[in-house]
Amino acid sequence: MDNESLRAKLKNNPKFKKFIDWVIMNQVETRPRWFIRLLAPLYQHRGKHSVIHRSARMDTPPYRVFSLGDYSVIESFACINNAVGDVIIGDHTRIGLHNTIIGPVEIGNNVNLAQGITVTALNHNFSDTNKRIDEQGVSTNPVTIEDDVWVGANAVILPGVTIGEHCVVAAGAVVTKDVPPHSLVAGVPAKVIKKI
Repeated sequence: MDNESLRAKLKNNPKFKKFIDWVIMNQVETRPRWFIRLLAPLYQHRGKHSVIHRSARMDTPPYRVFSLGDYSVIESFACINNAVGDVIIGDHTRIGLHNTIIGPVEIGNNVNLAQGITVTALNHNFSDTNKRIDEQGVSTNPVTIEDDVWVGANAVILPGVTIGEHCVVAAGAVVTKDVPPHSLVAGVPAKVIKKI
């Protein structure tokens, strides 16, 4: 069974997906079981000369796409999670130390994410005041980081954001809205400081 047919089967059969989740995920720690690291090369796409450091946490079940481009690196202690949406990382891209990426996220070519960055397309639902937040499910809104972008340390990129090509996001910025191409943004919330 190839990856596409497995994904289709899981998508069309919720009971089978729930069983696979149970097999893959430790229900207490909410992270993949140790043997998933051994199986990951069978369903993850990794480009030539790409590197995933051993201490990176790869929460990448087989029913979503994870793709790492040629000559790209995921540094130590990064966490990549595609459980609710695909994570696609382009060529010559560096995911820095202690970054967290929660899909659906698409990152282009020649992107440099410094340390401690969060890129999340996930939000917890909280509209029903009679239920705990963890019982209300989640919603997603894809994040796109286009080619030739540099994101400074400890920045946060929130759901639904597109960062245009050749942009710089300053350290500590919280990006809540789209960033036009060739822009420098900074602040909380991030605003365009100048065109570059």
